[in-house]
Amino acid sequence: MTKSLEPWMEELLQGDPTAPRTAKQARIFEAAIEIFAEKGYAASSTSEIAQRAGVAEGTIFRHFKTKKDLLLSIVTPAMVKLLSPFLLREFKDVLSRDYDSFDQLLRALIDNRITFLQQNRSLFKIVVQELPFHPDLQKQLQQLVFNEMKGRFERIIHKLQAEGKLIDLPSLTIMRLSAFSILGYVLFRSILEPQAGSDWDDALEREATIQFIMKGLAP
Repeated sequence: MTKSLEPWMEELLQGDPTAPRTAKQARIFEAAIEIFAEKGYAASSTSEIAQRAGVAEGTIFRHFKTKKDLLLSIVTPAMVKLLSPFLLREFKDVLSRDYDSFDQLLRALIDNRITFLQQNRSLFKIVVQELPFHPDLQKQLQQLVFNEMKGRFERIIHKLQAEGKLIDLPSLTIMRLSAFSILGYVLFRSILEPQAGSDWDDALEREATIQFIMKGLAP
């Protein structure tokens, strides 16, 4: 584990009072993050985590009662103490601006999310892989992230609707339709684009995504 830590991992290890403090705990924590991100929770084993961390498997169970406790010790603090303010901080500049059109917001969001995913791949993989199977994490994500950002998006959407620049649909519907299109582009670009090779034209794909959304939301 010689590669540099992702920003969210550094913040969680250094700034969260519930994060591991000893060098051994930190090695277990980092090894678990790497393996959960690579293989998913179900396919990971505590013996593999222990081997990568350079500790005995029994050491893991002295610090974490079960494998799920180890997962939750990573994801829950990140969700509760870090992910919400981390995402809001990343979104702050984008959602605090005034936009003359909805496509301006879409372009800013795409740039913002690409940068975030490139810097925090492990966090993204763990959350996406485990979220469908852990209702407690789903609840935290809704309460701490979605509810916080929803009001900011609604302010922008209502302003553009009042100016006749967006279709008169519920703001949540507009957010859902936009989010799925943007997420599809960003995910493909971040994860699958290397395999696409020369067939991938990023500028074309980005513009096509934005125009697809705008045509559907035009008044």
